[in-house]
Amino acid sequence: MASQGPKSAASILLVLNLVLYFIVMVIAAWAINHGIERSREAASVLTTPARIFPIYFPMGNMATGFFVIMSLLAGVVGFTTSLTGLYNISQWTAANLHAAATSSLAAWALTLLAMGLACKEIELGWTDANLRTLEVMTIIVSGTQTFSIFALQAGVEEAVARRV
Repeated sequence: MASQGPKSAASILLVLNLVLYFIVMVIAAWAINHGIERSREAASVLTTPARIFPIYFPMGNMATGFFVIMSLLAGVVGFTTSLTGLYNISQWTAANLHAAATSSLAAWALTLLAMGLACKEIELGWTDANLRTLEVMTIIVSGTQTFSIFALQAGVEEAVARRV
């Protein structure tokens, strides 16, 4: 009989990632909405090159726009990957586990890109509490997504070994 260790570990990590990616999505969507609503009055006092910058946010620093957009993209992809990964884990076949592992790698790559932008925003400073929360959540979810990939890969190896 096969071990249930990789299945339970992957399931727990995918549920955790589902919650974390949802939080990242909500905060990033709020930041984009806030930026759209306040950018007109905040950008009107800037000089011409900064005023026509397409990703200007009235809060944070010059890395905020890139970070928020990439966090929203990583949150959406990670949320859907975690959701479909839970379905694939419930099936527990080699093909489904390969699909879950592959989509988790794509979500991980986007999350690492968002984490890099979060680190750059932390380095530049001048962010408010909501953006700091988004930075911290992005860094945490990049770590949990890494462990999730390891658990899924262990499940893939177990499913392949069972077939042979």
